[in-house]
Amino acid sequence: MTTSTSNTAIGVALAIFATLSWALNFIAPYVTGGYSIYDLMALRFLFAGVLGVLIVGVYRAQVRLLRADQWLRALGLGAMGYLGYSTCIAAGVIIAGPLLTPALIGMVPVLLALLGNARSKTLAWRRLATPLAFLVSGLLLTNLSAINQPGVSAGSFLTGLIFSLLAVVLWIVFSLLNQTELEKLPPSTTAAWTGLMMTGGAIGTLGLLPLGLALEVFKLPSLGFDFASAGHLYAWALLIAVLCSLIGAWAWNLASRYLPMVLSGQLIALESLFATLLGLIFHGRLPTLMEALGLVAVLTGAVLAVRVILAPLGSRVVRLKTESSADLRKN
Repeated sequence: MTTSTSNTAIGVALAIFATLSWALNFIAPYVTGGYSIYDLMALRFLFAGVLGVLIVGVYRAQVRLLRADQWLRALGLGAMGYLGYSTCIAAGVIIAGPLLTPALIGMVPVLLALLGNARSKTLAWRRLATPLAFLVSGLLLTNLSAINQPGVSAGSFLTGLIFSLLAVVLWIVFSLLNQTELEKLPPSTTAAWTGLMMTGGAIGTLGLLPLGLALEVFKLPSLGFDFASAGHLYAWALLIAVLCSLIGAWAWNLASRYLPMVLSGQLIALESLFATLLGLIFHGRLPTLMEALGLVAVLTGAVLAVRVILAPLGSRVVRLKTESSADLRKN
């Protein structure tokens, strides 16, 4: 296996692992108990910030390789891509119900793939059409089954729509900026970059705490901070912080070094697949026919995307081997 093919395979594996880790974000409504989702999110990002500071300390030699402006960009990307994105998702789901936000978030992998290909011209557009068609069909099918759920008022729908669209914009901008920054960084600084982003998410959380307390969205002050009352909340917040903010962010940052955005953008669709499966597990039921077809379509689209990217690499390997054999015969 050539280096480029091997790196692509490693990148795909890391991206899949990252999307599986991020899918834990969607189980938050099932594990809060009497507390609010904002309690869980605040704890999650504060825990992640502590871990981020520890990582920055452990990898301080890597941090010193970064300029001060790169530190600030990493902190800003962490606040925008993790805290901002997650907050908008939570607000959209709470205000507009469970259908609108996931349906719009499903646009992200398609838009990223299109933007990635327009940016780097990795593939001919006709080769990208089939994987994208499967992804779009699958994402639509997995959300159509929720149409019959109770509606919301026009005002709530509009507010939820704004938050949902903002989440889409934040994640697309984050993905573009983060990949651009990673391309400029020394490969050895991935851990330090991840730690700085996690720290940025925590700093943003601390800045928003007074607003959350003023709006009374937190239940911890009234229900209690003691471990007997909130122990399960602390445990879930720490687990999600480790898997989503730490391991998931590290895996995605590393995958972004190996993969073109046209491929990584499509692999994000697996987050929706894993989130749906986890939701079904928590509901204790099997998927409906429409949901099952949607899941299969998303998985098919992701597999086709990987094959489309790897095919040119394989052809290049065969061509190089043929040329090498011909040169040997000539000599």
